[in-house]
Amino acid sequence: MPFEERVFSGMQPTGSLHLGNYLGAMLQWIELQKTHQCIYCVVDMHAITVWQEPAELRQAIRKVTAAYMAAGLDPKTSILFNQSQVAAHAELAWVFNCIARLGWLNRMTQFKEKAGKDRENASVGLFAYPNLMAADILVYKATHVPVGDDQKQHLELARDIAGKFNNDYNTEIRARGFDDGEFFPLPEPVITGPATRVMSLRDGTKKMSKSDPSDLSRINLTDDADTIAKKVRKAKTDPEPLPSEAAGLQGRPEAENLIGIFAALSGSSKDTVLAEYGGRQFSEFKANLAELSVAKLGPLGAEINRLTSDPAEIDKILADGAARAAAIAAPIMGDVKDIVGFIRS
Repeated sequence: MPFEERVFSGMQPTGSLHLGNYLGAMLQWIELQKTHQCIYCVVDMHAITVWQEPAELRQAIRKVTAAYMAAGLDPKTSILFNQSQVAAHAELAWVFNCIARLGWLNRMTQFKEKAGKDRENASVGLFAYPNLMAADILVYKATHVPVGDDQKQHLELARDIAGKFNNDYNTEIRARGFDDGEFFPLPEPVITGPATRVMSLRDGTKKMSKSDPSDLSRINLTDDADTIAKKVRKAKTDPEPLPSEAAGLQGRPEAENLIGIFAALSGSSKDTVLAEYGGRQFSEFKANLAELSVAKLGPLGAEINRLTSDPAEIDKILADGAARAAAIAAPIMGDVKDIVGFIRS
């Protein structure tokens, strides 16, 4: 029996959302809500895998929600909520903790990067959070997940977990009317566009990140017009003119990054941008990129500020989304409990 197409994705409420989040994920989300049933989550349970100040976390959850809506997500069309309000995420994550293998988690490169040399002092949550990510997706039987390149490994793990659950409990699954023995789908990544991996404005070999100590490395969605223009003007480049074709960007990470950003913001391709700017100096190109960035991103910051000025309204939207999400998750989680052998009322 084919699975109904359903999209799930989410972002952590830690640090300020930035241009990389917007171009790498949010633009895809907005397009997908036109054609699919979409569930978009503020993944606050993932956030506490490292220490968060409670009052700051509450504000960050609301701010990320505001950013979602400012970017164009419609809470009436899509389901928009924060993860901790739907208990099924945690329930299914525990089942997946018992399905996933330690060897699988030991291969996750993001844990190694985040834990660094102090691995023994990292939280169990940080180590096991790919299992929670799998639960986030599969508790809705989502079939498509818009992700950045850096999350592909975690999505592959979610597919492995889904496949192992289907295999381990095949007899029980078939006994409950799933004739093909497939209870969970194997979710597919959705990675599209010219800027699926936006790099630092200060170092084109590093991903744009909330945690980078230099604020000049990223454009925050809350930056005002002057700050956006300043950061673009100060973005690192190289001394050569821009090439006329994409092949000429090889070995020029800063140039490739800025061209990708321009293409994504203008809704065009890298080749189209280079056809116009090939042979020109960066000074001219960056002036036009700054103008485009201000036009596209400047209104976002103003709208985020407007929305966050009414926290009660944001909380109402999150509660409504959580109720809608829970209505989808509850029967799926109920089936999981039956399949694994739990007794429930």
